[in-house]
Amino acid sequence: MINFDFNTYNDTNVVIDENKKAQFISKLYNDKMSGFINNMIDDNEINRIINVSNNIKKTSDILIVIGIGGSFMGSFAISEIFKKHFKKLDTELIYLGTNLDSNYLLEVIDYIKDKDVSINVISKSGTTLEINLMYKLIKTELEKKYSKEELKSRIIITTDKEKGKLREEVSKYGYTSFEIPADIGGRYSLITAAHLLPLAVANINIKDLIKGYKKGIDLIDEAYFYANNRVELFKKKKYIENFSVYQGNLYYYTEWIKQLFGESEGKNNLGIFPVSTVNTRDLHSLGQFIQEGNNIIFETVIKIENNNDLVIGNTSLNDLNNIVINSVCTAHKKGNTPSMIISLDKLSIENIGMLSMFFMLSAVFSSYLFGVNPYNQPGVEEYKKEIKTHIDNNIL
Repeated sequence: MINFDFNTYNDTNVVIDENKKAQFISKLYNDKMSGFINNMIDDNEINRIINVSNNIKKTSDILIVIGIGGSFMGSFAISEIFKKHFKKLDTELIYLGTNLDSNYLLEVIDYIKDKDVSINVISKSGTTLEINLMYKLIKTELEKKYSKEELKSRIIITTDKEKGKLREEVSKYGYTSFEIPADIGGRYSLITAAHLLPLAVANINIKDLIKGYKKGIDLIDEAYFYANNRVELFKKKKYIENFSVYQGNLYYYTEWIKQLFGESEGKNNLGIFPVSTVNTRDLHSLGQFIQEGNNIIFETVIKIENNNDLVIGNTSLNDLNNIVINSVCTAHKKGNTPSMIISLDKLSIENIGMLSMFFMLSAVFSSYLFGVNPYNQPGVEEYKKEIKTHIDNNIL
């Protein structure tokens, strides 16, 4: 269960125009890229993902997931939420493609030499520089270990159904493959094989995640109200949104949220710049600026009401954490930093599915309110174009 408090620590007093809301909801469902809400994954695909993940876990010490941006952040963020800090998975996940750090890559190559490895390459277009480089590098290492026949199950490619360089690889070599539907953009692709396969290997119950995700559609009114609050705060010169969490394992989830909003609404010199803090750590660094610095910030706080509790003396640490959250929001409001609180009754896979759909809906509505396309990313394409003028085309 998820509860929303957009008013206690926030004075925007938003009034919803119901006609405009109905128009935007209609636009949401009828957009050609609305597959994240209209084109839900079916049971056959879910079962195939689970079967492939089980095979990976039986045959591999390591699954290397090669992706970046919307092809990487969702599964990585959710796996980080639920992994045990001091216990390794039977099949370890290593993510590549997020940087070009040669020192790290050399360590990875050395690390996997005496281990059984599978790879999952994820790119809808098949032309992303980082993905192609990492794929070539790791595939070369796998070819030293395995026959062409065995590579058919150890190389799993998730890409466009019909076109692109990676789809050509599947056709040529017979590799195991999954599809990213044409009507689902990268940052909205959480409930596709792009994220569900790595999560299944990480022992996440993907059926519970999907169940929560579907329930999240019922939060459409709350998502629209939240989007209106965000845009109203922007009009009041609150140009930065701080996504604040009080559990360290939610940090990368805020990274996923930042990409979702940053890429969706950051166009035409508009949009709210997303940042994040992990408290109480950052209360002792950035807290001073948030309280008394430039008044361009508002906060969205993700609060977990009930957690695995630890009692010190007569004090519940979970209760104390929640007292801190409310106290910080009260103090920040006095410092002219409004807060909106999203409370999960517990940190469960189903709740994270619901919350993820809520944020996706909110990102679309916020983009509509700003008058921009929530699904494209022309700024990203601009730097890609510039890079292409300086590198060997064979890399792409």
